[in-house]
Amino acid sequence: MQVELYCDGACLGNPGPGGWGFLLRVKTTDGVKEREGSGAEAGTTNNKMELTAAIEGLKLLTKPCSVALHSDSQYVVKGIQSWIKGWKAKAWRKADGKPVLNVELWKELDALCLKHRVEAHWVKGHAGHPENERVDRLASEAAKGIA
Repeated sequence: MQVELYCDGACLGNPGPGGWGFLLRVKTTDGVKEREGSGAEAGTTNNKMELTAAIEGLKLLTKPCSVALHSDSQYVVKGIQSWIKGWKAKAWRKADGKPVLNVELWKELDALCLKHRVEAHWVKGHAGHPENERVDRLASEAAKGIA
């Protein structure tokens, strides 16, 4: 089973009303199934919404699998690819000794990444990538819905 997860976050002001959106695409021998989701928070940040989009998409997977996660957030992609290992080794502290921001979300994302085999891929935002544009619309519409 092949799984692709496209995720994005949006914020109207930073902090401000925010939204997240994801598209989960599962390829099986029976064909391709898609599921999308979105949500919003009143007073949040863009980074929190980016993380939440990834978390909410991964939470839908009921058994361990290989996931290609696509995001236009360097924060999420680099965090998954490399930063998180160092943070965990330093008791969730950054290289400068300060606590990791959004640590509870990072811990939740880490637990989901450990359950699955997640490879994070960066996608240039607002560049016509169809799935990224789709999740950007979901996130933006969710944020506007509570603004």
